[in-house]
Amino acid sequence: MDLNSLALHLCDWLRGTGPESNIVISSRIRLARNVDGFNFTNRLTPQKRIELIESINKATQNQALFKKNTLFTLENLSALDRQFLLERHLVSAEFSSGKEPRAVSVSDNEVLSLMILEEDHLRIQVMESGFNLKDCWSLIDNVDSKLEKKLPYAFDEKLGYLTACPTNVGTGIRASCMLHLPSLVLTKQIEKVLQALSKLNMATRGLYGEGSQASGNFFQISNQITLGQHEEEIIDSLERVIRQVVEHEKEARNLLKEKKEERLSDQVWRAVGILKSARVVTSQEAVTFFSLVRLGLDLGIIEGITLKDLNNLFISSQPAHLQKLAKKTLTPKGRDIRRAEMIRNTLKGIPL
Repeated sequence: MDLNSLALHLCDWLRGTGPESNIVISSRIRLARNVDGFNFTNRLTPQKRIELIESINKATQNQALFKKNTLFTLENLSALDRQFLLERHLVSAEFSSGKEPRAVSVSDNEVLSLMILEEDHLRIQVMESGFNLKDCWSLIDNVDSKLEKKLPYAFDEKLGYLTACPTNVGTGIRASCMLHLPSLVLTKQIEKVLQALSKLNMATRGLYGEGSQASGNFFQISNQITLGQHEEEIIDSLERVIRQVVEHEKEARNLLKEKKEERLSDQVWRAVGILKSARVVTSQEAVTFFSLVRLGLDLGIIEGITLKDLNNLFISSQPAHLQKLAKKTLTPKGRDIRRAEMIRNTLKGIPL
């Protein structure tokens, strides 16, 4: 498997399947782990980093869970390839921009990935489509157990798993869901929801996690507490919160349909009209209009396209993906022109 082949396929977490997939785009669980006997990542020499990459890669060999994984060393990847991995949510922004030796192991369906030498030695990630935290936990717990038999994790009886950042000490777990909440934004309820989430010790971020801002009405909600609770308790707490947010979004959608149907329909059709005719579309414009088109599809205002097609367009129209599919480097203007063309071709089945 190579990155060029990945660009031709829709990642599993964007297939538009699974529970509540019209609102919950994806579910993800990450585990932070460090290998005993090695300094934390920021204190490792280049030689020790290479040694650790080899040790972790060796631990995955001859294991059924990793038989379809491919290891990519970041120093051998171009800036475009690194951006591509970031757009597919396989690496973090900090990880993709690092200069020291580091690597990522990716399964062919992109459900399971391992970031090696991000903030911690190992970030194990499982990502599924829809509201599927329990399925994510079942798989990642199995992966973690298999790796722990091969790697001596840094662990303390009182503190739990030792991590570079104190906020991850304990279970080392970060569970999150990516939600599309346009109706809460349109009805101006989103600030109340975000404030309530903060009081419940939940973090809210944008499309690319920590350090990113919400755009296109997409919000990533995750736990903040990792110490003093079992993993199942953390996941259960997040699940309850996500269910409440989903219900609020559904209520807001019903409100828009009942009391502001003409206004909502106009906004959706304006977005469709612009995307079906525009010759130049920026990344930010695309995300903003996609949100309205997606809402229109969910509410039956438009037809002629599937959720899977919209999700594929969403990922394929991002900068690195556009260039991967074009098989050449594009200027910002060139990307905007090609993005507009791709969007027009995908949306042509929507009757005006």
